[in-house]
Amino acid sequence: GGGLRFYTDTLGLSTQTFALLRDLIHERTGMIFDDAKRDLLADKLSARVVERGFSSFLDYYYLLKYDPSASEEWPRVMDALAVPETYFWREIDQIRALAEHVLPRYFEKPNPAPFRIWSAACCTGEEPLSILIMLKETGWLERAPIEVHASDASPALVARAKLGVYRERSFRALPQELRDKYFTQEGGLWRVSPDLLSRIRFSTANLLGAEVEELAAAHAIFCRNVFIYFSPESIRRVLGVFHRRMLPPGCLLVGVSESLLRFTDAFRLVEIGNAFAYIKA
Repeated sequence: GGGLRFYTDTLGLSTQTFALLRDLIHERTGMIFDDAKRDLLADKLSARVVERGFSSFLDYYYLLKYDPSASEEWPRVMDALAVPETYFWREIDQIRALAEHVLPRYFEKPNPAPFRIWSAACCTGEEPLSILIMLKETGWLERAPIEVHASDASPALVARAKLGVYRERSFRALPQELRDKYFTQEGGLWRVSPDLLSRIRFSTANLLGAEVEELAAAHAIFCRNVFIYFSPESIRRVLGVFHRRMLPPGCLLVGVSESLLRFTDAFRLVEIGNAFAYIKA
């Protein structure tokens, strides 16, 4: 629209500045914005440029690259670039496979350690809560030690996830009886039961950051519909950390439209129940 052109023109996202900014964002976050996404990047970041009092994207680039206060600005960049597209019960077959196949096998062992699940791009919380609802419905929460960790690179999305309050559109795939069982209506919104929400350990984590080392020490990682925004080299970097840190069985779940086979042979694709997963080789 007109707004886009205005920002690109008046704030001066030249081809050169775009390349600098694009490469810096890629290096820090793994996200790739090709030439076709130049206007999209301008649109997503223009408000921050203006809020910081700059008149050009180049000034903003220098802040992010060289300014001592850059570490406080990067979380705002992650908020601006975030894609908050998620809903309850999305690609539920993978979560069901975890509950019906992976967990029974794991808890057969004598004295098993708590099973750790990490939702690595939890957005506004629908994915980790869907996992917990499934674990509750299948009786696992009561009878086995299970930890659910959830993180996102955007502090704003993590803050919303911690609130546990959702609009109607988050429920488009969740059976109504489960919504009635685990959520309370408040006006036009729905609040998840505090008992469920309190079980999630939330944090802010950039997948290329050092904080991933600890989070990736999990038995199962959900990293769904994240790599579609990443470059091949960033994907390989993240998979390298996952492979090094994951605990057996090392079950990695990505989006149904995503394939890792051209990036790594460190995980093998297996069918579990009605879903596909990558198992640490």
